[in-house]
Amino acid sequence: MIDNLIFLSAPITASILLAGMLSYFGNHILSRGIIFIDIAVAQIAALGTMIGLLLGFAEESFNVQMISYMFTIIIISFFALTKFRKQIIPQEAIIGIIYCIGLGLAMLLAERIPGGSNFISKTITGNLLWVTWDKVLNCLFMFLIIAIIHLFFWKQFIIISEKKNGLPYSLWKTRTYELIFYITFSVIIVKVVPIGGIFLVFTLLIAPTAAATLFTQSWKKRFIWSWIIGIAGSVLGMYLSYTLNISNAPAIVTLLGITVFLLAFGKLAIRRLSSITNKKTDGNCC
Repeated sequence: MIDNLIFLSAPITASILLAGMLSYFGNHILSRGIIFIDIAVAQIAALGTMIGLLLGFAEESFNVQMISYMFTIIIISFFALTKFRKQIIPQEAIIGIIYCIGLGLAMLLAERIPGGSNFISKTITGNLLWVTWDKVLNCLFMFLIIAIIHLFFWKQFIIISEKKNGLPYSLWKTRTYELIFYITFSVIIVKVVPIGGIFLVFTLLIAPTAAATLFTQSWKKRFIWSWIIGIAGSVLGMYLSYTLNISNAPAIVTLLGITVFLLAFGKLAIRRLSSITNKKTDGNCC
């Protein structure tokens, strides 16, 4: 048992960090209604990595990471600058187009890179169970930098996220805040996708926040509860993956997905019972 805990200590710590940072961004992404933004960003990051591999650099080398960051920041900056007062093309459509372009180019490049198909598969599933302490500490350092940046602009980011139509500030002021938000978001995605994989990162971003939103609209409470749900689902899914010898990312994704639906059905059942009780009370009063 102790040996298992020692082995799982790094993955558990990583899952706590990932759940916290992705829950924070998930609250913004869900409020903005751009649900698939992280998949598009992750795909562009993977495309940048594949270009680095094609140029002959090692997969986890500094050069490959810089190419990946460069591609991601360029694309996400374009996305942030497509926000207008009157949005003719929905940003969700732009996200879909970006994702399809990234995936299409990645599949073409995979044919030119030895083991390219394996890299695409690894990008999707990640490798959370085998994360090392070096990567955990690296993520912690990066998360702290991003957290400090967001401490200065958190009010502006919330106002923009809650303003679904129109612009809360002037056009260029809003775009500046959007650039800061999306660039920091893309840095996080590039950092965590090699660890968790695209599907797990997407699930941690959306599922816990969706579950928390069922019960509260407070930003603070949603963040706290989504973080707790993300940690619980990740740790339990990881433990099941380790003990049952199954893939960790699919186990966590499935567990978190089921949790959201169970909480949703529970919420509906509570509301239904409350409605029946109120009707009976009103009937007795009359």
